Amino acid sequence: MKTIFRIAKTELNTMFYSPVAWVVLVIFSIQSSWKFFDLIERFEKSQKLGNGMDNLSQVVFSGFSGLYTEMQNYLYLYVPLLTMGLISREINSGSIKLLLSSPIKIKDIVLGKYLAIAAYCFLFVSILGLQVIIAYFSIDNLDLKFAISGLIGLYLLVCTYAAIGLFMSCLTSYQVVAAISTLVVLAGLNFIGKLWQDIAFVKDITYFLSIAGRANEILEGLIISKDVFYFVLVSSLFIVLSIYKLQTGRDAQTTSKRVLKYTLLITIVLSLGYVTSRAPLTLYKDMSRTKSRTLTKNSLEIVEKIEGPVKITTYVNLLDLYYFMAMPASQNQDIASFEQYTRFLPQTQMEYVYYYDTSTNTALYAQNPGLNDKQLAEKMIETQGIKLDKLYSPAEIKKIIDLGPEQNRVVRTVEYNGKKTFLRMYDDLFKMPMEKEISAALKRLVVPAPKIVFSTGNMERSVDKTGDKNYKTGFNEITFRYSLINQGFDVSSVDINAQNIPDQTNILIIADPKTELSQGAIDRISKYIDQGKNLMILAEPETNSTLAAITDKLGITFTKQALVQESETNSPDYLVTEFQKNIDPNVIKFTPNPNNNPIPFLGSCGIKTIKNEGFKVTPLLKTNNQPAWESQTGITSVSPELKKQPSVTTIPLAAALTRNINGKLQKIIVAGDADFMGNAELGRGGSGTFQFVTDIFSWFSNYQFPIDTTRPENIDKKLTITANQVFICKIVFIGLFPLLIILSGAFILIRRNRR
Repeated sequence: MKTIFRIAKTELNTMFYSPVAWVVLVIFSIQSSWKFFDLIERFEKSQKLGNGMDNLSQVVFSGFSGLYTEMQNYLYLYVPLLTMGLISREINSGSIKLLLSSPIKIKDIVLGKYLAIAAYCFLFVSILGLQVIIAYFSIDNLDLKFAISGLIGLYLLVCTYAAIGLFMSCLTSYQVVAAISTLVVLAGLNFIGKLWQDIAFVKDITYFLSIAGRANEILEGLIISKDVFYFVLVSSLFIVLSIYKLQTGRDAQTTSKRVLKYTLLITIVLSLGYVTSRAPLTLYKDMSRTKSRTLTKNSLEIVEKIEGPVKITTYVNLLDLYYFMAMPASQNQDIASFEQYTRFLPQTQMEYVYYYDTSTNTALYAQNPGLNDKQLAEKMIETQGIKLDKLYSPAEIKKIIDLGPEQNRVVRTVEYNGKKTFLRMYDDLFKMPMEKEISAALKRLVVPAPKIVFSTGNMERSVDKTGDKNYKTGFNEITFRYSLINQGFDVSSVDINAQNIPDQTNILIIADPKTELSQGAIDRISKYIDQGKNLMILAEPETNSTLAAITDKLGITFTKQALVQESETNSPDYLVTEFQKNIDPNVIKFTPNPNNNPIPFLGSCGIKTIKNEGFKVTPLLKTNNQPAWESQTGITSVSPELKKQPSVTTIPLAAALTRNINGKLQKIIVAGDADFMGNAELGRGGSGTFQFVTDIFSWFSNYQFPIDTTRPENIDKKLTITANQVFICKIVFIGLFPLLIILSGAFILIRRNRR
């Protein structure tokens, strides 16, 4: 060990007697400081303008354009300049022969030189560490552990680069060639993860060898044992390769023995890499304050209830728009997207099934007129070079699973303990299911899913149609991430006039029937209410009389006509509602609305309590304190004659009715507007309607669905540094500090030359 330290000390002296080490240090210092203080300066200006800040620790250091992310992209340029002379300098000068003929062990030589370059690389981390210290005093409540995690990741990465550079330096006597070769190998290791990903027995090897993005999780605050092992194993591989290469100059070995030795080394490293990357053997440490890289509390409670293996099967239609996201070449990345769950469910199995069938990918059919589905699939395989063990035909896949209701889209099934549910892709920017959707799918497998049933038979709003006034978007749209069918609910319909309400119904919705309910329908609904089950009644001014028999049983009624108000910007029937203040959270909880987004009701009747039927009536939305009049719908202005009529203020438009019956709390929502849950209103920008609807169904499900995946609020959202202080720090760290490094280097180099 003493020999290793002596060699490391000598190598460090040699490095600092060269201008290259000083120049690299100066460039790194200026570049990192410029990036860091540029971010701080921008945020300081933004804060002065009154813009809100949030999660500054992550934004400054990681993320898309943080300090660590930026410097990670340049580290590979610095290392070859430092490592190119480690061994090649000795080879070029002939001193390598003296070293090899000396009693010093080759491994001591290699380890000593590697220790020297690792010590130099620590200077990079130290410079970044100074910026972390500045951030600690500049950002209120900086997440220090998060920042330290990033330093660890960058140091592991740069040390791995150094080990690669050390080996390349052993292969040539030309330092420039060694530097270029190091860049080539680093580029290869970044690219190799994309190679042969469609070959089953090779893809795991190349995916493991890839260095691209290896430090990303650590930079984001999550230290994963398999990533740490990767850096250690790859560094060890190239260090041992360096030892083997130098031993060829001292030991006489046969070619077969050398091949065997190298093969055995690579096999051991790959085997250890494979074993340490297996889910059951992987350890995690979330360094972030809010545990942002770990499942939320509610998701953790779900996975803790799962005790056996979970099977996720992905069905990939080659003709679907999103087929490429689950191709064999993308399987490793796809599996990695579930790592937050496999961390806690290492027994998870993932399978992929490929087939072709008619899809909703209209562009594909338009671009290939005259081709049937089979011909299109064959063309896809040929042009994309897709290699599949098995491609199922429409008839074959239907024997396994009927994906017609899923529009033959790319979809997953999640199976556990004999139960199965769907996990879908979505038509939004992210496409893939997030924690909210995955947790909802898993929870459906361990607890009964809440069942929403819509009544039909009286021209009610449809849950299967896409018109403005229908309800598909919020309830039954498989392509919409936040549709309740994707958030854990089951949604179906029943002809209330001819069929009984299913016993499993948790929420019955009667949405604007336009014809009179039959006596059979009234009897079924009355029986349902008497059983203490949950109900939602949505009315419209013109047709609310059809619900009289039901509302009378609840002790309420609707105003006979729509409510209208004067407005300079909106039509008279556009009611700017006010959320009822001080609602008892023991009755119903709502998500805070910090932006005060309005919940408009268009063409709504008011709600009145006419008698006590044992329900506690809690108004949720009311008209504001401006006068409102009853009027027929469709008017364009409030006439003087109408103003002479009696007016009302703060009249309820939506109310919650609750009572204890049969040992449980019965929940009923009544609203005088059926449009507020329609496709058009849920898509209205700047509206709080969607959150309001979501909160109602969360209440109906006893807050079990949708899954609440909100995290604790970040507290690092304020800069305490001033513009003058930023300016002074920029002068010190971008001007004076690099100048000090230059003067130190000049002093040492001049002093050495004089000697």
